[in-house]
Amino acid sequence: MSESKKVVLVIGAGDATGGAIAKRFAREGYIACVTRRSADKLKPLVDEIIADGGQAHGFASDARKEEDVAELVETIERDIGTIEAFVFNIGANVPCSILDETARKYFKIWEMACFAGFLTAQAVARRMVTRQRGTILFTGATAGLRGAAGFAAFAGAKHGIRALAQSMARELGPRGIHVGHVVVDGAIDTAFIRDTFPDLYARKDQDGILDPAHIADNYWHLHAQPRDAWTFELDLRPWQEKW
Repeated sequence: MSESKKVVLVIGAGDATGGAIAKRFAREGYIACVTRRSADKLKPLVDEIIADGGQAHGFASDARKEEDVAELVETIERDIGTIEAFVFNIGANVPCSILDETARKYFKIWEMACFAGFLTAQAVARRMVTRQRGTILFTGATAGLRGAAGFAAFAGAKHGIRALAQSMARELGPRGIHVGHVVVDGAIDTAFIRDTFPDLYARKDQDGILDPAHIADNYWHLHAQPRDAWTFELDLRPWQEKW
């Protein structure tokens, strides 16, 4: 596979942030490889990128399964191009009182939002270190900095992914790999926010909620940074957001 074909791999390319990141990199000439557990849900994103003149491939893949992850990375590197940028964007923001939380749901949230990040980032990092270059970015949240009431499982997972990012940055930075963690603090312009929290969504006209395209611009900025001035952690929040 020619190394001239540069790939961005987005794990968890949903309708908002993940999809916007894929589109942003595609505009820069990167082949967008995007994943969700259901390939059918990726078709609109892939079609949009292609219609805009970019290249994209969708993959149904379970990021919690080591064999799926290994097959995904091998297929991309063998058949499509070199993974120059990797984004882990699985959320699993599910509120529940610690008094009612079940072991099964707690584990599932950790597995989705933390363990899957380890599996996928490790598989990509093993490829990147052979080339001594690449970018690995994790989507974090305020929950990774402090745990709110009713979000014990989500906070635990997001603390874990932030710690993973910190460790990887210290180990892989000297080997040419830029590892970053992006704290997204605030409501994002999505159909879920629009339909579920109309009062919150009304802030959109005052730039009071996050635009996925603007979030994506910051991911591209991190990837494009010169290595003499790498950012590890970046906070993104609307100007009205309390923090």
